[in-house]
Amino acid sequence: MSNKLYIGNISYNTTDDSLKEAFSQFGSVESAVIITDKFSGRSKGFGFVEFSTEEEAGKAIKEMDGQEMDGRAIRVSEARPQEDRR
Repeated sequence: MSNKLYIGNISYNTTDDSLKEAFSQFGSVESAVIITDKFSGRSKGFGFVEFSTEEEAGKAIKEMDGQEMDGRAIRVSEARPQEDRR
């Protein structure tokens, strides 16, 4: 298992800081980023949270998947490696 998580169905009102705060209860969050459109700067509705350990990431998946955050039920799963776009 990886220590990087995919967070889907994120509210457009959620910020990087609020995402980090929500997940920090499960351990040391190395990074929390919401992916934005490069032209408009608006959230694409998903992001990534990276923990220090796989154990922390696993606990976050169990506790946060399906939970409500900023009015939306978020999806939390292990992040898949980025595919080559060529």
